[in-house]
Amino acid sequence: MKMKNEAITGRDVDFAQWYTDVCRKAELMDYGSVKGFIDYLPYGYAIWEEIQAYLNVRFKEFGTQNVYLPTVIPMSLFNKEKEHVEGFAPEILVCTVGGGKKLDEPLVIRPTSEVLFSDMYRRTLSSYRDLPKIYNQWCSVVRWEKTTRPFLRGAEFLWQEGHCLFETAEDAEKNTLQVLDVYYELGKDLLAIPFLKGRKTQHEKFAGAMDTYTVEALMHDGKALQCGTSHYFGTGFSEAYEISYQGRANKLERPYYTTWGVSTRLLGAIIMVHGDDNGLVLPPKVAPIQVVIVPVRQKENGVMEASQKLYEELKKKGIRVKLDADDTRTPGWKFSEYEMKGVPLRIEIGPRDLENKLATISYRVDGSKHTYPLDEITEKVPAILEDIHQRMYQRAQNSLQERTKEAHSLEELNELLKDGGFVKMAFCEKEECELKIKELTGGATARCIAEEKPAPGTKCPVCGEEATIVCYFAKAY
Repeated sequence: MKMKNEAITGRDVDFAQWYTDVCRKAELMDYGSVKGFIDYLPYGYAIWEEIQAYLNVRFKEFGTQNVYLPTVIPMSLFNKEKEHVEGFAPEILVCTVGGGKKLDEPLVIRPTSEVLFSDMYRRTLSSYRDLPKIYNQWCSVVRWEKTTRPFLRGAEFLWQEGHCLFETAEDAEKNTLQVLDVYYELGKDLLAIPFLKGRKTQHEKFAGAMDTYTVEALMHDGKALQCGTSHYFGTGFSEAYEISYQGRANKLERPYYTTWGVSTRLLGAIIMVHGDDNGLVLPPKVAPIQVVIVPVRQKENGVMEASQKLYEELKKKGIRVKLDADDTRTPGWKFSEYEMKGVPLRIEIGPRDLENKLATISYRVDGSKHTYPLDEITEKVPAILEDIHQRMYQRAQNSLQERTKEAHSLEELNELLKDGGFVKMAFCEKEECELKIKELTGGATARCIAEEKPAPGTKCPVCGEEATIVCYFAKAY
């Protein structure tokens, strides 16, 4: 039976403490000196870099250009879009002193950058020939959250935010859904996480948006996590910030605005979807170390030479590989350490292995051990890593399907939600009914609208009127 890592609290003993233990013991982050702010340590930041690399390629396929805008927003500019401001006002951090003197106007540390992009576009857009503007920014934002948790909800977090202008509503809506698909494929192709995707209800949409679309994942504890959003703004922000351009008919027109983003919250999703009682279980495509080679009795003849040779071969193959030749640590300690850090494959090479021209490979995903001819390992590793990715995705997909149920009444919805997971139910999408559902279920919210439509004659279980949508409900982070 596999031994449990005693440095980590069991998932089913205290899931919140397990999560914190993994974040810190696996050296993904540390707490900063200000509450809610964290240090992104190299191992955690390397995962974020893989996400950045994937998305940069995908975004540029449809013409996205990366930019960087200021960190601060003048308060007068921030206050221009009333609905947007009301959505963020409780979370903003305001600077009032600069250079030891009181500022003439307070500056808001960006909680998001619609205001900054709108102001830039107002100054730089002149003609329909300038469109589309498909810009993306990699940056950090600050939101003064009351309750924080590493990666999931922080006073400061890292993200990308796309802010785009289009000549027609059709082009803008196409971009909104195009990016939603990129986020969905990010989950499948890179993170091994299956997402639900769909439109948010009008109550749950982003402040100032006409429509908000989301990808939602299910965590081990049965709670949902919003992992990315894509918003269609119509011309609302263009009107509020006076963005206009000379149209094809020589008249001033308002461009259609979209915005979209994912954040380092995805690191939290990876931890909670795939991790186990021994720590991280990293999908191979985001793992900072995909393969670790641990020489056993490394001072004996030939062990280090064989380990170094395999290391060089794997490195040339493009594998992110580490050779741990630290002779102050025992192999047993190293096995436990790399297991906790979620390294997908561990290769052990010892004197007996060399005699038989073999090596032992341990799979982090299930703890199994396999023996391969030493001279075949370099060619086999890429296929093994791909197989592990597919197995991890399928395991998460099976869990998602098993924990997605259907309810036909408020009582049934409430009962099913006690076990966690997603519960889909038809209702009318009225805000008052949605708030009543949240109250009666102890905090469950509408996560996204399903593609299917209610059967004819289906009634909303809250008000008894005609149901207009089928929606996934869950308790969420």
